[in-house]
Amino acid sequence: MHATVATETPVPAEITTPSKVEAGIGTLEFTDGYPKGETAATLRDHLDYLHGVETFMNTIQGVSVYAIRQAMLEAGIQDGDVWIFSELMDSRTLALTANADTVYFWSVLDLSKGPVVLEAPSDTLGLLNDMWFRWVSDFGLPGADRGQGGTYLVVGPGYDGPLPEGGCYIRHSRTSHVLLVGRAFINENPGMDPAPTVDRIKEQLKIYPYVPGGIGSSIGAYLTGKGPLGQAATPKSPRFVEGTGMAINTISPNDFGHYEMLDALVQSEPAEALDTELAGQFAAIGIVKDEKFAPDARLRKILEEAAAVGNAASRMHGMGASPTEGFRYYDGDSAWWNMLFVGGFEFTNPPPEITPEGIKPYPNKGARRLHSRTSMFYTATCITPAMCMRLTGVGSQYLVANVDENGVPFDGAETYRVTLPKDIPAARFWSLNLYDNQTRSLLQTEQLYPRAGSQEYPSPAAEAEADGSTVIYCSPTQPDDVAPGNWIQTDPEKGWFVILRCYSPLQPFFDKTWRPGEFELVS
Repeated sequence: MHATVATETPVPAEITTPSKVEAGIGTLEFTDGYPKGETAATLRDHLDYLHGVETFMNTIQGVSVYAIRQAMLEAGIQDGDVWIFSELMDSRTLALTANADTVYFWSVLDLSKGPVVLEAPSDTLGLLNDMWFRWVSDFGLPGADRGQGGTYLVVGPGYDGPLPEGGCYIRHSRTSHVLLVGRAFINENPGMDPAPTVDRIKEQLKIYPYVPGGIGSSIGAYLTGKGPLGQAATPKSPRFVEGTGMAINTISPNDFGHYEMLDALVQSEPAEALDTELAGQFAAIGIVKDEKFAPDARLRKILEEAAAVGNAASRMHGMGASPTEGFRYYDGDSAWWNMLFVGGFEFTNPPPEITPEGIKPYPNKGARRLHSRTSMFYTATCITPAMCMRLTGVGSQYLVANVDENGVPFDGAETYRVTLPKDIPAARFWSLNLYDNQTRSLLQTEQLYPRAGSQEYPSPAAEAEADGSTVIYCSPTQPDDVAPGNWIQTDPEKGWFVILRCYSPLQPFFDKTWRPGEFELVS
């Protein structure tokens, strides 16, 4: 007897494709699995659309940095120059959620010709980000110099020359250009005058090319063939360009121009600077290193629609409007949120808990929190661990609110008040800054500095109530019996949102025993 051998393997229905598939993009037809008629063209168009949306949402960070550098160049601020805001940033500068409380100084370091030396000023909050808004280093209070001032050597991709044995903090960037952003404080100056802070920055900040074999390289290294013998570089003060009052736009476009700016970024940096999976998204729509981006009429029309939807979805996340992302900082019905605590500064895992026993990290989930990253860079600029950590007394922490206690977005024609309970958890100072919904920049009104806070410059300090709480009003006109420092002006024609900042935050911020009130609509 011989067993019967089946001539065919049964085919489960779930591994086949029917002759007709009804989908949201229409009816898709197949001849025994082969796409027929217009099906292939329909699917191609839809895939281009999907790649266009993904590309828009997942490249906001890089396009944003590129837009900042281009705006600076167009304003005559060259790489290596320092854009400094001697009287703080006011609302005439369009910059994503910048503050009106600290002295900013910005620069772009060009590493394409070799490493660059940065001599950082003391007592600052500073950072270096690459052209994809990836963290390279902190300097200043959260950095290796711990606020004492120090020398950093910033090394670009592809450099294989000698490096010093010591004498500086060596940092490596995956891109040939690096964005430098520093914030310096005025709260300890007499009258909170920015001038002493600005003078210190201009005196101490140095930016100059690295000379191999100079300071940091020993004679012994030369004699043993480990490097050249060079002369010590001469520290050089950069050219400073005044920023206060400058009418300039640093914000990237929300239309097809996003893809054009992305292409310019891709062409200006090494291919190795890119994550290959991310680069694959925009390669699928024709943005490839050393290739011309020239979409035909069909693809351009698709990408224009993809940009509109990508921008809308990014704005949803950037305004904290998605209820499923876990961005809310407090339990219950609260408007206050922060997108960073779900994924940390690398958008992967929440920042670790700080316990008496030490650092307690969260389990690695192995996934990028894409919506957190999109939300962050649609709304703000720069990234550093110091922006999202549970460590007291260092850095700064942020809470955003876009709606009132009833979940209704803020109307610039209405009057609102918010109560901040006593003992606001900020060792250095606290502030509220108002922003235009559309530009995500400081709200433009007759108040050039749309802020309230504990500092008495550039607007009067907010006055506390008898019980120690502080009440802030936001409205088109100053309410009767409200002190100037407790009122922020709004524009009746514009929506707005607010960011509460705590500089050198204290433990009640992190354990949430201190909690700001919700915004009340004043009838």
